[in-house]
Amino acid sequence: MAKNRLHLDVSPIDGSTADEVTRLLALGASKADVGQGADRNWVVMADPEGNEFCVLRTLAPQN
Repeated sequence: MAKNRLHLDVSPIDGSTADEVTRLLALGASKADVGQGADRNWVVMADPEGNEFCVLRTLAPQN
């Protein structure tokens, strides 16, 4: 597999990180294990073509 030339990081602005991961899973993305470990505060995912991206902490205002 070729190395990605571009890596995107997504920070949700209108919901939690968990909500965004759930939404992306429903759209066909999958969680990816790249050795990041369970203690990380981001989630590595891949689109249906295998392109990896990360979902970072939410930027939504905290109430």
